[in-house]
Amino acid sequence: MINQKNERPLIGITMGDPAGIGPEIVLKALVDPEVYAYCRPVVLGDREILRSTLAGLSAGLRMETVTAPKDALGHCGVIDLMALSNFERDTILPGKPVLGGGKAMVDYILEAVELAGRGEIEGMVTCPISKTLMHRAGYAYEGHTQLIAERTGSKDYVMMLGGSRLTVALATIHCGLKEVAQLLDVQKVYRTIVITATGLRQDLGIATPRLAVAALNPHAGEDGLFGSEEENVIVPAVSRARKEGMDIQGPLPGDTVFWKAAKGQFDVVVAMYHDQGLIPLKLLHFSDAVNVTLGLPIVRTSVDHGTAYDIAGTGRADPSSLKAAIKMAARIAMNRRKRP
Repeated sequence: MINQKNERPLIGITMGDPAGIGPEIVLKALVDPEVYAYCRPVVLGDREILRSTLAGLSAGLRMETVTAPKDALGHCGVIDLMALSNFERDTILPGKPVLGGGKAMVDYILEAVELAGRGEIEGMVTCPISKTLMHRAGYAYEGHTQLIAERTGSKDYVMMLGGSRLTVALATIHCGLKEVAQLLDVQKVYRTIVITATGLRQDLGIATPRLAVAALNPHAGEDGLFGSEEENVIVPAVSRARKEGMDIQGPLPGDTVFWKAAKGQFDVVVAMYHDQGLIPLKLLHFSDAVNVTLGLPIVRTSVDHGTAYDIAGTGRADPSSLKAAIKMAARIAMNRRKRP
């Protein structure tokens, strides 16, 4: 188990769908010396897929296979790889997802969860997967988050996504828009607030987080004229959090709260549904946002984009989000070392 105060944390990076842009962004991220300044990355993936991807890039890298994270060199220019799959050449092509790749991408995730649970890595960073392919492979989850939460025994968790100017946390995640109002209740909104505030304090080191809570309806319901969820659900949740000493405001209209947060008035906005939070986030941070799962016993961050099959294999994938996710995982790992 890693516990040396000044040692760079070992961070496991799951390669994602072999047919997506995951292999490319992994290689592009790990050619950057800055990544190695704050962690020792270990890739969980496939040697042949990475080798063939590397052949199409002008990156001066070599790969070393390791059997355990502790064996990683952690040197820029060397990819420390735990080879968890062994695809033959041309069995998986960029942009052409197959069932075998779907099974492998889940295997990478499950192994990273196990390694993190045993303390062999201090955090895991996930590259993009296909939810459809994950279902076809026999894992009927909404995505990474739900799978990882189940494997770690976590019932209360929050998806938080952020960049340098805006951070959002989601009260509901992947569901139909017509279902949002039915899924929201006082306890769910309050729990989202508490987990978010706790994560900002303990994992990101913000002593007194400033939270804003977005309204669900236009004009924050306009005193019930446009909906009752603000009065019946959000106000009681916010009031309870405020009574417990949190620095929190809301419900604030969705058409102004994100602007205020981007100007620096809040550390995070708790959004009521997926697109309410992610539209403004991706408008500002389309390439460099990070997905953090709060409330887990392990550190997990992720890129904030998909498999991008349409550009896989073209060399055009942007590694900015992955580099930011690796840096965030290392930051959280170091902050968790400071806990009693």
